[in-house]
Amino acid sequence: MPITVLVVDDQELMRAGLRMVLGAHPDLTVVGEADNGASAVRKAKELVPDVVLMDVRMPVVDGVAATSQILESGCGSKVLVMTTFDLDEHALGALRAGASGFLLKDTPPDDLISAIRSVAAGDAVVSPKVTKRLLDRLIADAPGEMRDPSVLEVLTAREREVLEQIAAGRSNAEIAGQLFLSEATVKTHVGRVLTKLGLRDRVQAVVLAYETGLVRPGS
Repeated sequence: MPITVLVVDDQELMRAGLRMVLGAHPDLTVVGEADNGASAVRKAKELVPDVVLMDVRMPVVDGVAATSQILESGCGSKVLVMTTFDLDEHALGALRAGASGFLLKDTPPDDLISAIRSVAAGDAVVSPKVTKRLLDRLIADAPGEMRDPSVLEVLTAREREVLEQIAAGRSNAEIAGQLFLSEATVKTHVGRVLTKLGLRDRVQAVVLAYETGLVRPGS
């Protein structure tokens, strides 16, 4: 079955371009479009797409609120947000709301297609280095968003190390090299970290690592 996508952007030209790019791939199907967050929420509930490709800056209801509402609805759709700026506070808000990641709007088409496929498969898709820059900048500016570090007490010492590596933007292979473990072992540790902390994916793990102070901005 093709991966179904709902395209959400307040610019008609952007929606048309995305539809054209996605339409060139037989395993992807655009099932609908929306030009604001309120419409996106309604259509996500109605169409139940595999992936919602969400602009974050829109009228009526912005992409952050729309992301939160879609995920809270339980429809099962994954949200991949798109932003013009890599240091966009709206992007951080979308990650906190549960988006599976974000991409810049100038992302090459092949990378966009790969990201949609990965999100549909249940993986988080972001540029780890961009995410780290975003969190470095914005969490430093929003100390009120910090969380009690005691939530990490459920982790073993090794799992905390793995979480630190995830927050540094390293892949499983890179973590394996850093900690002298096999990739299979790292994958197991990552799964346990997510399960113990009740996190959906690696993106939320990165955010939590910063919010609890496990990783400091600029480190």
